[in-house]
Amino acid sequence: HGENALNVIKLVKAKLEELKPSLPEGVEVVTTYDRSDLIQRAIKTLTHELTVEMIIVAAVILIFLWHIPSALVPIFTIPISVLLAFIPLYWMGVTVNIMSLAGIAISIGVLVDGAIVEVENAYNKIHRWMEEGRPGDFHQVRLSALQEVGPSVFFSLLVIAVSFIPIFALVEQEGRLFKPLAYSKNLAMALASLLAITLDPAMRMLFARIEPFSFRPRFLAKLATSAFVGTYYAEEKHPISRVLLKIYEPVCRFVLRHPKTIIAFALALVLGSLPIYFRLGREFMPPLAEGTILYMPTTLPGISVTEAQRLLEAQDRILKSFPEVERVFGKAGRAETSTDPAPFSMMETTVILKPESQWRKKPRWYSSWAPEWLASFFRPLWPDHISYDELVDEMDRALRFAGVTNAWTMPIKARIDMLSTGVRTPVGIKVFGADLKEIERIGTELETLLRQIPGTRSVYAERVTGGYFVDFVPDRQLLARYGLTIEDVQMVIMSAIGGENITTTVEGRQRFPVNLRYPRELRDDLDRLRRVLVPTPSGSQIPLGQLASIELVQGPSMIRDENGFLAGYVYVDIAGRDVGSYVDEAKKVVREKLALKPGYVLQWSGQYENMLRVKERLRMV
Repeated sequence: HGENALNVIKLVKAKLEELKPSLPEGVEVVTTYDRSDLIQRAIKTLTHELTVEMIIVAAVILIFLWHIPSALVPIFTIPISVLLAFIPLYWMGVTVNIMSLAGIAISIGVLVDGAIVEVENAYNKIHRWMEEGRPGDFHQVRLSALQEVGPSVFFSLLVIAVSFIPIFALVEQEGRLFKPLAYSKNLAMALASLLAITLDPAMRMLFARIEPFSFRPRFLAKLATSAFVGTYYAEEKHPISRVLLKIYEPVCRFVLRHPKTIIAFALALVLGSLPIYFRLGREFMPPLAEGTILYMPTTLPGISVTEAQRLLEAQDRILKSFPEVERVFGKAGRAETSTDPAPFSMMETTVILKPESQWRKKPRWYSSWAPEWLASFFRPLWPDHISYDELVDEMDRALRFAGVTNAWTMPIKARIDMLSTGVRTPVGIKVFGADLKEIERIGTELETLLRQIPGTRSVYAERVTGGYFVDFVPDRQLLARYGLTIEDVQMVIMSAIGGENITTTVEGRQRFPVNLRYPRELRDDLDRLRRVLVPTPSGSQIPLGQLASIELVQGPSMIRDENGFLAGYVYVDIAGRDVGSYVDEAKKVVREKLALKPGYVLQWSGQYENMLRVKERLRMV
């Protein structure tokens, strides 16, 4: 808590390496899930893209300014602004993560706007000064050009920085996610605005030169003059501007000759886009491809330990058979901790995937003829391997077990969803009321209705009264006849069936309790439980079935209490559809076909709940 995840993982790995020599022979610690790989891959990818973006921006500046001394000012502004931004980020406790780097990435193009405006204005002023016969001091010309646009550049960059301030109004999950982006973006822009009136003018004043070099050898002098002095062109004679003006001027003149037609066309284009806008899907947040799948199947309550183990092993074998899977680790039940409230009927299987380059190939239009170096340019747009969604669909079809409802998510996403809403699927419905049986009835009806909606991959309603219990009801008259008490019977039930610690074995510094109870084959059904013998004071052994009625009854396996009401959850996993349109259609179907009794309420939750919260807050902002 409160520590960098990557640092903690590194320390855990170091400690495991220290413990490795002390492990018994044949014992090995196998990592079942390692989040550091995702963190490092994400940061590496974003850092690479950031570097490429800086190179592209620098190349564009060089091409369009066509003057190396002028281009060097904005080119140097980019890395200086980025590096300076990390200083306040460090003191504010913001780490280098996907979102903080993304904030810098989206500001790269804007960082150099001020520097470009300044150097281009100085370039034009110097050119006119040279055309006029170089009157006055060259340095004064540069200074006046910089003073002319400096204030405007400063405030224009500050306005862009201020535009991201509403991000700080976000709260909870979305606030923690997007605030690092807003911090890095705003700080980079603020520093760029300061550099626009400090470093950029100073660099232009110190390093700009008007006279050509004249040292020997002459060819080196010419190279130095081309690189550090350059040639000042009139705008209409600039090599790049000349081409652009030939394209731009006819279009501009056409627009000026037909202003009403152009305005009408623009309005029609805007109006025509409105229906498309309203048909766009809505979701809380695009999913992060974690490179790991969390498979969370749910069975009906009452599954035995043996059956859960058999089912879990079968699921793991099927998942491991996919060539894209590196390793599988499944879990049923929960640890003895309040932070893991999973019922025994809900399993969790972490599926570690291999790198996408090792996934099964999928033929594309370029697969048969493109060489590897050319195919690498096409892959980002047309991947030549099966997609993540296709892989999950194949796994879902292969894991259709009777009585099991599948749900597919990713480890980080699942933990965030469970902590924020308590629902592990994209869409969830919370049924509130006063009677658990009625809540279960509503849930099963919702399960039937939602299964028919397009986009539903799986739906499961909690059987809140579906727990199985063995009830022992002692007959007091029969107990009195044999001289027994309620406590005597309960002690037999507790020790023979539940088990009782009778001693402790000491092995060096280790101590292990020894628990004694009937073997499984003598207590695995009601008839055998009725044959459990109860000793009497006279020394005789009486079967438990003659002293108590033993019945298998149903009841709530777990009771949820939320906002003062009893609650039951319905989990809906969707595929091939956005959350917003799915919930809109589902609400309409439920409103038409499901009648609720007074005192019972439905609340749509999951990602949809987060989406509504963010929508309302951003509307206010």
